[in-house]
Amino acid sequence: MNKSLAILMANCHLVLYDKDGNIKETRDIHNTMVPLGDAHVADCLSDRGDDVMSHMAIGSGADATSAATALTTEEARVALDSTTQGTAAADNDVVYVATYPAGTGTATITEAGILNAASNGTLLCYSHFTGIAKAAGDALVINWTLTCGAS
Repeated sequence: MNKSLAILMANCHLVLYDKDGNIKETRDIHNTMVPLGDAHVADCLSDRGDDVMSHMAIGSGADATSAATALTTEEARVALDSTTQGTAAADNDVVYVATYPAGTGTATITEAGILNAASNGTLLCYSHFTGIAKAAGDALVINWTLTCGAS
């Protein structure tokens, strides 16, 4: 029997901009696929009809476990700017993009997650990282790439 390697991996690229649009900081972070996220992908592949991922949240909490269903301390949640599928060799990637403008999510940000609702909802994946100090005039852009499969 021939077995395929089916895995989900996700990585975040965070860029913090100052009030003048200059890059203050960038981060590339590998994150955790949570069990509810795995189940959500399976539900979407079936005929179950779960809502698609539509929002991204940032927070200031301690590290959640891999069984997380929400951020530890959510500071802000925004609708996704875009959701796109890769092309050619990257056609197994889905890229989620969210922007936290000036005045939104002002805190030392230590966690982020992708969800399928404006409040509550299913957490697809979660990332915890060393704090990023987002001042009131700063904007934060997160590009989150979910790769399905081994390529």
